[in-house]
Amino acid sequence: MSKKLSIGILGATGVVGQRFIQMLERHPWFEVAWLAASDRSEGKTYAEAVRWRLKTSIPPNVAGMKVSPPTPEGAPRIIFAALDASIAAEMEPRFAEAGCAVVSNSSALRMQSDVPLVIPEVNSGHVKLIDGQAWRKKSGGYVVTNPNCSAIGLVLALAPLQQSFGLEAVMAVTMQAVSGAGYPGVASLDILGNVIPYIRNEEEKMEEETLKLLGQLNGTKIIPATFAMSAQCNRVAVEDGHTESVSVRLKTKAKPEEIVAAWNGYRSEPQELKLPSAPERPVVYLEANDRPQPRFDVDMGAGMTTAIGRLRSCGVLDWKFTVLSHNTIRGAAGAAVLNAELLKARGYLDLQ
Repeated sequence: MSKKLSIGILGATGVVGQRFIQMLERHPWFEVAWLAASDRSEGKTYAEAVRWRLKTSIPPNVAGMKVSPPTPEGAPRIIFAALDASIAAEMEPRFAEAGCAVVSNSSALRMQSDVPLVIPEVNSGHVKLIDGQAWRKKSGGYVVTNPNCSAIGLVLALAPLQQSFGLEAVMAVTMQAVSGAGYPGVASLDILGNVIPYIRNEEEKMEEETLKLLGQLNGTKIIPATFAMSAQCNRVAVEDGHTESVSVRLKTKAKPEEIVAAWNGYRSEPQELKLPSAPERPVVYLEANDRPQPRFDVDMGAGMTTAIGRLRSCGVLDWKFTVLSHNTIRGAAGAAVLNAELLKARGYLDLQ
């Protein structure tokens, strides 16, 4: 592109907001032009307002940028939102009403019937729900969301199986990294040497979102997938990377080599379009019997690839395996950036 599109970030000082800034530093299509955060950050430079938690430095052009109030006035027309759900429920519609394309990481509007919940490799066609949004008809603005950080890795592992064999039942047990709780997140005395078997609303999100993501667009609504789905979610003392132990029952019997081939051969629209943030291989099966592991595998595909391993027969369902995905890249900021790239490719960012 000869000229990059200006974008704004709502919730720019949080962990996901920081990931947005990191991922967009050298993006070929998008350029950070506006930052907003809470009232206590307003008017400060970004470097003054943020407690930077990433291993790379704050991009110099962003470090000196003034933090704006979180209102549509003066904001770019393309907004990446990294807000707490309670705040997002009020603020994201306000920006959409003002004519902005809101690409959200929040859970607030994910299950709203006219809001697309999208993983571009899985259900890119669902973006058509945008056309029915009242905001779109009134101002040209709209909201698109990406899934929960634990659902996205699971669904990328399930989509090739659903496509090739069909799904009848899915059970998933998660071991979720502390970065998924934001900063400061879980107190060290709570998590060190411990496993916390409860993350508020996480199991419900995984179950509902998985069925919506793997559902079918029927006109102006999504018909959820009909397979049985159960999730149990745990917080563990890992910095980045959600690991999941998954069991599935397939509609059509399959051999292990056929399942592995379905994963390794899985490609979709982002790969065909060569979107800048799309991994060459969205799903990779690792043959070693002790992989994937967060320490070694979480950054595959620049954090955008879902790693799978340990495929074996299940005594209750048909097959069981392990899934790993990067929760703040593929599960958050990277998911939203890829959604925006898909929207750009489909003409939805040509806002007037």
